[in-house]
Amino acid sequence: MKLYRLIPVLAAALSVAACTDFDDIQPAGGTLLASQVQETNAVQPSRASASFNGMLTNIGKPLQISFSSNRPDNFGFLMMLFCNDLEGADALIADSNYNWFSVCGEYTSRNANYANPYVRYCSPYNMISDVNTFLGGFDDNVDDADSRYMIAQARAIRAYSYLLIAPGFQFVSNKEGLCIPLLSPEIEDFTHNPRATVQEVYDVILSDLDYAVENLDGYARPTKANINKAVALGLRARAHLDMKEYQEAYDDASAAIELATAAGIRPKTISELQTALEDGTAFENINEVDWLWGYDMTADIAKIFANATTSSWLRSFSANGYAPATQSYTCINKLLYDKIPATDIRKQWWVDENLKSSLINGLTWNGHPDVANYSDGGDTKLPFLPYTNVKFGCNPIATIDNDEDTPLMRIDEMYLIQAECLNSPELNKAGEAAQVLENYVKTYRDPAYSVSGRGLSLADEIWFQRRVELWGEGFGVFDTKRLGKPLVRFHDDEFSSNISAAFRFNMEANDGWLLLRFPEDELNTNFSIIDNNDGSQPKTDQNPLLRDGVTD
Repeated sequence: MKLYRLIPVLAAALSVAACTDFDDIQPAGGTLLASQVQETNAVQPSRASASFNGMLTNIGKPLQISFSSNRPDNFGFLMMLFCNDLEGADALIADSNYNWFSVCGEYTSRNANYANPYVRYCSPYNMISDVNTFLGGFDDNVDDADSRYMIAQARAIRAYSYLLIAPGFQFVSNKEGLCIPLLSPEIEDFTHNPRATVQEVYDVILSDLDYAVENLDGYARPTKANINKAVALGLRARAHLDMKEYQEAYDDASAAIELATAAGIRPKTISELQTALEDGTAFENINEVDWLWGYDMTADIAKIFANATTSSWLRSFSANGYAPATQSYTCINKLLYDKIPATDIRKQWWVDENLKSSLINGLTWNGHPDVANYSDGGDTKLPFLPYTNVKFGCNPIATIDNDEDTPLMRIDEMYLIQAECLNSPELNKAGEAAQVLENYVKTYRDPAYSVSGRGLSLADEIWFQRRVELWGEGFGVFDTKRLGKPLVRFHDDEFSSNISAAFRFNMEANDGWLLLRFPEDELNTNFSIIDNNDGSQPKTDQNPLLRDGVTD
């Protein structure tokens, strides 16, 4: 059963101050000063490497705080990405007592003492604190190449952490608007650390990514869990896109494509997507040809709490998953699904209203040939619901390990960034934008595609392609807010959408309830925080006439 509320505990271990404080401010309680860490790293370089690898692992691990350690909705950054989609218009889970993410569907995730927003706040700040501590272990004149590569990646991880939290607390187009507190080793009083502006936060993000791009030149990473120059460029393209710096975003996306292509990374072909579930390449393996960067889930990490994984929630084929066992499948909103042409291979990423998709033809679940309708009585799997996703596979079908990997960046995103930037008022190259988009979709997704086929504006057509291609990868509500679009989950009445009544509402683009609130523990320990207070929780069937330009 789902549990929403935290039990207030007056203990430092549960305070956001503990999540964000630095261990090396003073040598109390057995902690080390930065100078001591530097000495240790110099004598024992493997210590720095172990600390760095731990940060890569922590991206997808449950937040280790007592109230939340064994919650099915607690799996670090990967959970944050999942929430971004569930707070958007296109991804949904049925409203039931088994839906731990109903707070995202109904937007009660703004409650200051709920666990969901607490985990989403603490996870990136814990990482930022870890990065700051790690960087403090090096002096200012590092000349060892391996150390510089780790430092560059750590700074990219810090930038990624800010990118995952900043758009939640302020509309990024409001550059002077209050955003989130910044963490710096120079901060002496964490009880008075006010919110920085959007511009100030992104200045830090871009400074870190500038360093990463410059210092990862020539780095040959051991796995795609590591960040190389192409990934750093991709992250910087995202940051520039947020800030509407379109020339810079275009240049970075183009450079990322060039480097990735040279390394053999490319979009999957239509035939590869058609056989992905059977071949074990359905967005589940970090070595897939289109992945620039991913989270490498291991069986050991998954065993910490198997239900707190993307395999348990986002994937419909796990025999040890919360979603298949409780019919809490992640589905696409019918509004978007109905707009995808039948000739587009991506329409098969979800079963239709009759539970049919060409991708699952021939698949079996422990010998049972009808995967969509198969049920073992409820202990492991219940039948799919209409519009259940089969985009994200498991290898094998009916796995119990839940060690599937998660994409954090794919090369496909870079092509879509190129198109959006070219079509911007700043670059004003709509013809080139249309050509980039049409070449990509016709080559890799829909041979019958025409960029003008749906009659949408080019900007909305690009957004449509982002919504379909990147569905389930964490861009949902952030893209909606970034583009200044309303959140549209239904049209006119209950029959237009498959979304549950509690989640069936539309929100104006400037609705203050789209912004997250600070957790109660942060407000109780950081007295300089001015919280977001605008808007009110949406109500069922509100704003039925709103349209977003894509699903009209």
